[in-house]
Amino acid sequence: MLKILFLGTGTSHGIPVIGCNCAVCQSPDPRNKRNRSSILLTTDHANILIDTATELRLQALRFNITKVDAVLYTHFHADHVFGFDDLRRFNDEGTKAIPVYGNAATIAELRECFSYAFRKTQEGGKKPVVTTHIIGPTPTVINGLQIQPIPILHGKLEIYGYRFGKVAYITDCSHIPSESEALLQGLELLILGVLRYRPHPTHFNLSQALEVIARLRPQRTFFTHICHDFDHEQVQRELPPNCYLSYDGLELTII
Repeated sequence: MLKILFLGTGTSHGIPVIGCNCAVCQSPDPRNKRNRSSILLTTDHANILIDTATELRLQALRFNITKVDAVLYTHFHADHVFGFDDLRRFNDEGTKAIPVYGNAATIAELRECFSYAFRKTQEGGKKPVVTTHIIGPTPTVINGLQIQPIPILHGKLEIYGYRFGKVAYITDCSHIPSESEALLQGLELLILGVLRYRPHPTHFNLSQALEVIARLRPQRTFFTHICHDFDHEQVQRELPPNCYLSYDGLELTII
């Protein structure tokens, strides 16, 4: 059994956006309150994070996350990695190093940006203890869960989505190459980043995402990485069958 917890479903700004008075940013609907995008995979054996979003500390407190066994990174952008330092709490009480995974560019930038974690320094309030692992586009087993990296494009940036069993997580994406679409057939659940109605140079808009769904034909699709152009209730009414907007705190169980 696999549980998927949406820790955050917003864009790099988060929702509400600082200083914005739009209807969504001022909405009382809790589904319109979106932290930066990340999910937690829970199996019988492990808790695996996909990305350490900026609000990782707040997400962990809200959802009572007390254990992280591994981290998969989609790419190195601030909203997907800047919760990295909070991994140190999951090293307490003698916990062994947490393995983190990503493509070569992501791991290189992670080690550069958070270099203090990889060299001898004064400890102070402690620092994350992790091991870094570069993974290619071939399947790998992480804590008993087979992971298939999915090469995708975020504008011109080559990043990863991930498939695990009949579930795939594709967040910041503007193009899925045909070879990668071949790896996304037969999905029970697709989690797909959809920014807004209007086109964007590095993200799918809604019409582009619906074209992807028409080709891949997953049983269900949940959209994430949503900006403040989307009011949850209004957009949900417009979506076709078996397509849904996700929201922070949504939990799905895959048997």
